[in-house]
Amino acid sequence: MTTTIEPPEAPEAAPRKSWLREHSELGVSVLLLALGVLVLTDALTMEVDIEQRGPIGPKTVPVVVGIGLLVIAVLLAVDVLRGGRGEAEGGEDIDLSEPADGRTVLLLAGVFLGFAVLIGPLGFPIAGALLFWGAAFALGSRRLDRDPLIAAVLSVVTYAVFNNLLGVPLPGGPLIGAL
Repeated sequence: MTTTIEPPEAPEAAPRKSWLREHSELGVSVLLLALGVLVLTDALTMEVDIEQRGPIGPKTVPVVVGIGLLVIAVLLAVDVLRGGRGEAEGGEDIDLSEPADGRTVLLLAGVFLGFAVLIGPLGFPIAGALLFWGAAFALGSRRLDRDPLIAAVLSVVTYAVFNNLLGVPLPGGPLIGAL
């Protein structure tokens, strides 16, 4: 009686990931490329009514940003095609296996929507204070003795910096109109 030893069966090969799945970072590169083209197109077709003084005009920054986006898109694409991969999210203070907290996201979305609705009639100082206080509440702060005061100070300081120092007019609302 002769026994033949057959070679063990090879385990089934794991299904290969598709080429696009292995190079998914190219999606970010395409997005950056499209954004760069959009910024450059908008900057180069912008009509400027003011007389340019010196070499830097209102088109300079958008053109530089657009070119920067295009360069980054190309460099990222080259890196991905050469085998570079983004590092997976480590998240030292978050548990990546847990789902997103939908309640917090909805609260924040509501606070931002409320701010957008209230900034016109109430002005930035009041609407901004509600925004800062609502965001702090949505993110878990329950210090009712401290949070409204911090929100009010942040809002008024932000209003003063933009309106008075930077020359960016923000709606003052009835609070500023009364002063």
